[in-house]
Amino acid sequence: MSRIPLTKDGEVSLKEKLSHLKFVERPQISQAIAEARAHGDLKENAEYHAAKELQGLVEAKISEIENALANAQVIDVKDIPETGRVVFGSTVKVYDVDKDKEIKYKIVGNLESDPEKGEISIDTPIAKSMVGKYVDDEIDIQTPSGNLKYEILEVKHI
Repeated sequence: MSRIPLTKDGEVSLKEKLSHLKFVERPQISQAIAEARAHGDLKENAEYHAAKELQGLVEAKISEIENALANAQVIDVKDIPETGRVVFGSTVKVYDVDKDKEIKYKIVGNLESDPEKGEISIDTPIAKSMVGKYVDDEIDIQTPSGNLKYEILEVKHI
């Protein structure tokens, strides 16, 4: 199985999420199942079936996170010397030539990406186009929503 790239912050976040699922949500669901079971006939007990379905979803999520952490290649970008080159974990400030504005992205692993926060997956067309480039490089990016033209202004390892 291939290694899953993960930033140090992403590893911490996943471990916190896993702990919450195991030690908060799992016991709550078990309690809800026990209460629903006490109501009698399980065939027509909607609360019981809903709790069992939720239990299955939570157990699947726990398994997914445990598997990801077991196969993770944790990269602490702060340990990599800054050279102006975009690498996994870099925070990159770019200038969008067409929209005349600056945008900041952090290149992270799939499990930790959050486009709303500017954290984009290493597997996105934008991140793939930036990795290996340097400050002042101009890049043309082919995305499903059209072409983008960026100039790399700054690369930080934070």
